[in-house]
Parts: sequence; C-alpha cells; structure tokens
Amino acid sequence: QTFEKLLIANRGEIACRVIKTCKKMGIKTVAIHSDVDANAVHVKMADEAVCVGPAPTSKSYLNMDAIMEVIRKTRAQAVSLNVSICCSFLSSLSLQASEGVTFIGPDTHAIQAMGDKIESKLLAKNAKVNTIPGFDGVVKDADEAVRIAREIGYPVMIKASAGGGGKGMRIAWDDEETREGFRFSSQEAASSFGDDRLLIEKFIDNPRHIEIQVLADKHGNALWLNERECSIQRRNQKVVEEAPSTFLDPETRRAMGEQAVALAKAVKYSSAGTVEFLVDSSKNFYFLEMNTRLQVEHPVTECITGLDLVQEMIRVAKGYPLRHKQADIPINGWAVECRVYAEDPYKSFGLPSIGKLSQYQEPLHVPSVRVDSGIQQGSDISIYYDPMISKLITYGSNRAEALKRMEEALDNYVIRGVAHNISLLREVIVHPRFVQGDISTKFLPEVYPDGFKGHKLTDLERRQLLATAASLYVAEQLRSQRFLGTPRIPIAKSKRSSWELSVHLGDGIYPVAVSKHGSSFSVEVDGMKLNVTSEWNLASPLLSVTIDGTQRTIQRISRNASGETSIQFLGTVYKLQILTKVAAELSKYMPEKAAEDTSSILRSPMPGTVVAVSVKPGDMVSEGQEICVIEAMKMQNSMIAAKTGKV
Repeated sequence: QTFEKLLIANRGEIACRVIKTCKKMGIKTVAIHSDVDANAVHVKMADEAVCVGPAPTSKSYLNMDAIMEVIRKTRAQAVSLNVSICCSFLSSLSLQASEGVTFIGPDTHAIQAMGDKIESKLLAKNAKVNTIPGFDGVVKDADEAVRIAREIGYPVMIKASAGGGGKGMRIAWDDEETREGFRFSSQEAASSFGDDRLLIEKFIDNPRHIEIQVLADKHGNALWLNERECSIQRRNQKVVEEAPSTFLDPETRRAMGEQAVALAKAVKYSSAGTVEFLVDSSKNFYFLEMNTRLQVEHPVTECITGLDLVQEMIRVAKGYPLRHKQADIPINGWAVECRVYAEDPYKSFGLPSIGKLSQYQEPLHVPSVRVDSGIQQGSDISIYYDPMISKLITYGSNRAEALKRMEEALDNYVIRGVAHNISLLREVIVHPRFVQGDISTKFLPEVYPDGFKGHKLTDLERRQLLATAASLYVAEQLRSQRFLGTPRIPIAKSKRSSWELSVHLGDGIYPVAVSKHGSSFSVEVDGMKLNVTSEWNLASPLLSVTIDGTQRTIQRISRNASGETSIQFLGTVYKLQILTKVAAELSKYMPEKAAEDTSSILRSPMPGTVVAVSVKPGDMVSEGQEICVIEAMKMQNSMIAAKTGKV
C-alpha cells in the first residue's frame, strides 16, 4: 500500500512517465498545467487536472502558492516534483509535511545541500569524494570573477550555484569571456532558478561526462545502479546517452559507485538521485554535481537493470526499505537514448524551433523501442518551455544491436510541422568515432568544426537517392493517370514503360532513365543500372524501398507542381527537382528569384523574448558587437552585428 492520490507538479514527458507508473500502482493522479497547456497529453492522462496560471513557468509550474492551493483542494497525499525547486517551496513542503503530505523525493535538507553547488562541493570533499579544483564561495561581481579565474588558471567554468540542465553555465578562456560569462550566467540563473549566485571552478578540457544513478531509502540503505555515459552534448546539454559506458572497467565503475553512495549517505539522501562526474582520459574522475530528481536519461538505467525508478521513489517516500542488495543490480544488455528536440541542428547544433506538430508518428513498431513523450499530433511546441519532443530509447543484448535499432527507429520516426534534430542524432550514432566509443564532451565541435551540415552522400548513396526519387516521381505520374482504378481518359495513349528525366540535386544535374517492370523500376544513373522495388503506397508518410537488395526507409516531406520534392534519406532531408527531359531544357528560360540582401538586418535565428537592447538609433557599431540579447526556451543568446555600420 502506498498513496491514494499523487499530485504531479510538472509537465511534458516526465509528468506522463510518472502517471504511467501511478496507474500501474493503482494511485490516482492530479496534473497541474498552465493555460497554454490545457490540452497537453499529461493533462489528458491524469485523473484530475487544475490550471495554476499563465504560460511563463514562474507564474505556473513554479507558482508555489497556486500549487499549495491545488494540494489542499484536491487532498493529494503526495506530491512529485521534477522542476528546478526553489528554496521557498522547500519551506512550504516542510510545512505541508506536518499536514500529512509526502514529497516524492529526498528530504529538504538533502535538496538544499545538493541543489546548492557550493555547499554540495564542500560536502563532497568531506565525504572523501574527488572534486574539481576551484573557488568554493559565492562570486560577488565580474571583477571578483576575473580575479578568481586568474588564480585558478584558465580555462574556467562559471556556473549557477542553484542550476542544472546546462543553464547558467559558461566556459571562459580569458578575462573578457569571464566578464561576459558572469553577466549571462547570473541572468540565466535568475530567470531559470530564481537564484543568481555563481561559482567558478577549473574547466577540465576534453573530459567524458559519466554519471552514477543512486537509490537510497529512509533506513540508511543506498545502492548505485551503474553508470550512464552522457558525453555527447551541445551547450552543456546532453543529446545522446547510453548505459553502460564503453569506457569504464569494473574497478573504476565500483570506485565511482562507492563514492556516489558515500555522498548520498553523507546527506542522508532518500530517493533516486544522480551523482555526476567528469572523467579524464586516464580514468581519474571528479565530482561535478548531484541531481536530486529523476533525470531525463533515467530510462537507459531502467532498461539495463529492470527496475522502475518511479515505483522505487514512491515506495521509498512511503517509508518502505529497498527491496534489492548491491549484488542484485545487474548490467543486462545495452540501452541508448536520443533526445529528440524541436530544433534546427544546422544552427549551432540546435537552435529552438516552434510550431504545431501537423503529423506525428512514433516508431513503436520497431522492436525493443521505448518512446517517452508528452506530445501528440496537433500539439504546439511553444517558446515558453523546453523544446524536447521525446526521448527515444532502444535496447539490445549488446551495444551494436542497440545502435542498429536506434538507426532504424530514427528512420521510422515521423515529425512534421517543426524543425527537428533527427538528422544530427542519426549522424552521431553511425559515426565511426562514436561506434568505437571514442567520445568526449567535445565530440560535436571536434567532428563538425564548421557546424553540422547533414549527411554527406557517398557516390553509391547519391545514386540510390536519385534512383529512389525518380521511381517515386514515375509512380506518382502513373497514379495520377488513374481514377478509381480505371484510366481517367478512355482514349489515353497506350501505356508508357520508359521515362527520360533530369534530376537536380545539390550542385549537380543528373540525367536519369527509368523503365517499369511490374511493381519495380529499373533506373539508369551515371551509366549504372539500379533495381528499385517498393509497394509504392504514396499515401503513407513512411516508404520502405529496396535498391539492389539494400532496404532503406525514406520519407517524402514535401513536393510541388514544379517538380521540387524533399526526401528524408539516411536521416537528412534532401531537396531535389525532378523534370522531364523537355521541361529541363525549357527551364533555363525561367527567371531566377534574387535572394534578399540581409547583411544590413539583424534577424533573430529563433523565436524568443528580447531581454536587453545594447544600442540605440544613431549608434555606430563594429562587426561582432552585441546588439541585443534574446531569451529562448530558458537560454540567453547574444545577438551580434554582422558588419560595421550605423544603427
């Protein structure tokens, strides 16, 4: 027996994840939501739902008074939080505890101690946990930040004391970057966590980010549930995670696990939590921070251990001792998680995108796939919240199997209406360095020094794409001649069996000859013949095509009457133009539309809120000078002048 009713003070996929376990355990759920989330999936899944305010998180999901009122009104016996918890809420929780409401998570002392990066570092040192050299106090201003950074030695990491999720973090390599980092980190920290205190520590260059999942009860028992490798990151936010790590040997794993448990016991921790470490190339590891909540990447741990972490958290909160001993915790198989975001990966590895999901289909037909999402077809991705669409998890008996399934799952994932990062995720998981396990937190900037440009086609893949696109075009032409299964015009010419086409892809124009044999097409590209077969179900968003025995899952994203079509092939969307030979010869007479000259305009690369304007009309600015600051999805971005001129 646990609780009759639980309030979930969160939104999106994590709220849905908690509701699923509550249903399994027979616990009624209460969801809270902002006015823009009234039709959200977590609201529909819960037994009750209450609006707690307008869209901004500070006025809704972090509105402590409103949440307390909902707890009283709905008579919830327990409350599950996974948001950045303010200290003001902790005092309210202690107050609620006297009224018999249980918090699903550690007690207020542990949250305060571990939620404050300065205090947590001191506690970690006392618990004999390896820590990063740095300044353990609060940095007062930019001048003090520069002085401390010089003492520690560049590069340094400036980060929010109350932070997490990559927000309020900046790396500085010199005095100027330290001043700028201090300003942005304190502003981001204040808007995301309501606390602008910062600390500075030595930045460990080129490390791995490996974390240990811990689980502790109120009876002094604590376990480590193996590690998660989280080194693939952009802007200090994780993109791909896996469990276990290819890097750790059993001795290092045990040492990290034992230090994580020692820290949990030192703060009398009781619940699921995560102790994060930076690990250098010699397998030296340093405590980074402890997250006192259910991490986004927890599903990979659940896959390899067989535990339901939400269920364990609820049991611990009710006062039950842990059911398992350290020796019972296995590593069964391998799990990989990709964070699917509404982002444009071609801009800084992912700048937020907003819009309505016009079409959405999860790849649940692929075996051993799990999708944790909080959205559905028709959902809006707005500027107010994190742009995550879902967490895509695949499992296999070994790493190669888990990665192969991930490749298939990404190819079969249908997302329309917003930009998304599937092309980047797919490129990462098939990259030779990633496959070999040769990764660090610098993986993305090292592999793509000029930014991500999508998949680079080999000659064979280019021919496969051209043959597929041409076959699709001909299948469409044949379909458009038929009406309810009969030819549209009875006096139509006898059936054609061959087509001469011109296909424009990238900078090249390729002559392609197509001939039809039953349901398959023989396509000649570059003087080579390819055989393309498919069911040619043109109404389906997914099309399984076999080219000379190689199976590919493609998606046709768009097409228009002038022969332009967009096809998702090997994760990347390619733009092609397919014309008949005659139309291609005539196309040279079509006037080209001149591109707009945007060099004198500063246009935000993403939707957001203008939080600061650094210039005024009439000011002279030089190239690279800050013009304004845009806040989008809780991150602050400095907009700079592209050239020297007058505002």
